[in-house]
Amino acid sequence: MKSIIQQSSCCYFCGATQSLEEHHIFFGNPGRKISERNGFKVKLCPYCHRKGPKAPHRDRNSDLMLKRIAQRKYEESHTREEFMELIGRNYL
Repeated sequence: MKSIIQQSSCCYFCGATQSLEEHHIFFGNPGRKISERNGFKVKLCPYCHRKGPKAPHRDRNSDLMLKRIAQRKYEESHTREEFMELIGRNYL
């Protein structure tokens, strides 16, 4: 998995190492493809990904937090204008 955010093989939230799933931070179409190409992904266990109360697919605050982290990381090597052209929105 290509990720600009995470290098380890554990759940980004809880640290679990089993049954990890890729979470595309910008999901839907075309967000999933943009996430894939640019490494806007983290590994999450099923609970932290989809089932738990703080799962980004259920909790808007967790979703926004990951989007902000992705934008900050992207802007370490790109401009904010480039991010906004790619995503269409500023999360910071």
